[in-house]
This record gives sequence, structure tokens and C-alpha cells, in this order.
Amino acid sequence: MKGSSAGGNCGPSATRQIVWWGFWSCLVGLGIALGLWQWERAADKRDYLAGLADAPRIEAPTAAPPDGATLVLRGEYLAEQTLFLDNRTHEGRLGVAPLTPFRDIRGRTWLVQRGFLATGPTRATPSVETPAGVVTLEGRWQAAGESAPLFGPNREGKRLQRIDLSAWEPEPTMAYSGWLHLDQGPGHFASWWQPSVVPPERHLAYALQWWGLALAALVFMVMGLRRQARRADTLPLSRQETPR
Repeated sequence: MKGSSAGGNCGPSATRQIVWWGFWSCLVGLGIALGLWQWERAADKRDYLAGLADAPRIEAPTAAPPDGATLVLRGEYLAEQTLFLDNRTHEGRLGVAPLTPFRDIRGRTWLVQRGFLATGPTRATPSVETPAGVVTLEGRWQAAGESAPLFGPNREGKRLQRIDLSAWEPEPTMAYSGWLHLDQGPGHFASWWQPSVVPPERHLAYALQWWGLALAALVFMVMGLRRQARRADTLPLSRQETPR
């Protein structure tokens, strides 16, 4: 009888402690894991930015260029294939970015993002002058990668919501998966593009925030367990079974 009664008294308290410990332990573990993830992302961003800074300058590349490389190309624009990247802003103005395929002197086709063209809020098809004949271009190469989710069709007339090489299929076929952000050369407009990279310092700040939350959860868990233990030790004598 004594053992059964003691188990009945201690059971609910023990169960509460287990549930309490499990819940807050999960929060502590989650905070630590997310902090480590942000720490690793900061390291990845440092490596990426270092790679961009050290990217080579290549004239007439014969293989797929590395991301961030400065390319020099000589050839001709395919003006009739121009499309426009929609909803660009630059210095407070609304516009588009002309995207024109470019065939180099070896016959390979590259996609060139030529800069910012102000259009205002009008939805009329933009018009742009494109140099004819053989020209020399220089710009920064961006390899195609994962894109943000797109809701609705990508193409509306000659406007694109995001750069997608399939918009030019079946012709022309681009030589490599990526595009050139033009910095100088005929047909260049105002440069607006910058690599969209969250600074490593911000990831470190996020990591510290997650670890701070994990520490707070740990402190709260320990304080709660101690409070429950004190309550168990101060139960009224009337609720404890008198030994026989």
C-alpha cells in the first residue's frame, strides 16, 4: 500500500518534470542548431565574396567561366532577340533591363544584361537602340543558379519577371548557363546590378541571437525544474501518507 500510494503522489510531479525538461530541451537544441547553421552560412558567404574578389579576367573564354569573372567578348548583338527584365529600379526610377543575346566571333551565343533603361510605370513594350556590327564588350559573369519562387507566368510580351534562358528557346541556344552583366562597351546603359549577398556579419549576428535564445531557454528550464522540486518538497503533511 505504501509503495502504491507513494507512486501515485510522485507520478504526476515526475511526469510534469519530464514534459518540462523535454519541451525546453528541444528549444535549446533548436537554438544551438540554428546558430551553428548561421555560423556556417557566414563562412560560406566569406568564401563566396573572396571568390568574387579573386575572380579572373578572361578574354574570349573557351569554357564556362567561373562565377564573378570579368569577361571580354567580341562579336555582334542579336538585336531582334532582345527581351526586357521587368520591374527594375535605379536611383528612384522605375524601368527595365534590356537582355540581348550576343554572338561572339567564334559563333557562340551569350546573354547580355545591358543595364537599366528607365520606362516609368507604362506597360507599353519598351524600345531600345542596339549597336550593329562587331563590337567589344566587358562585364561580370553570373552563373545561373536557384531562383526565388515565381507566381504566375514569367513572360508577358517581351517582358520577363526573372532571367530564364529558356525564354530564348529553341533559338538562339546560349553557350553557357549564365549571363553577362555589361559594365562597358557599346549598348551599355546605367549599371544597376550587384551580387545579392547577405553580409557574413549579418549571419554572425543571427547566430548570436539564436544562441542567446538557447541560453535563455536553458536558464528558464533549470529555474522551472528547481521551482517544481521545491513545490514537491513542501507538500502539506495532510497529503502525505502516514506510515503504519
